[in-house]
Amino acid sequence: MKIHQLLSGLDIPVNNEENKFIERHERVQLTSLDEHDQWLAQGLVRKGIYKISKDSNLLIKNVNERDI
Repeated sequence: MKIHQLLSGLDIPVNNEENKFIERHERVQLTSLDEHDQWLAQGLVRKGIYKISKDSNLLIKNVNERDI
């Protein structure tokens, strides 16, 4: 890994399905997601792309992440 790669931040790998989810949802109610989208959202939360609101009702795109 080169210094300029470290300074520009690490890229988070996402597959096409995750990328489509990211493009469609900026903020979304967790209860409005179907089972498959909930599974995708759970993986994206683990990757740090989304975070869950304090009341555990909203899925919010992490503002610290660059557009993927």
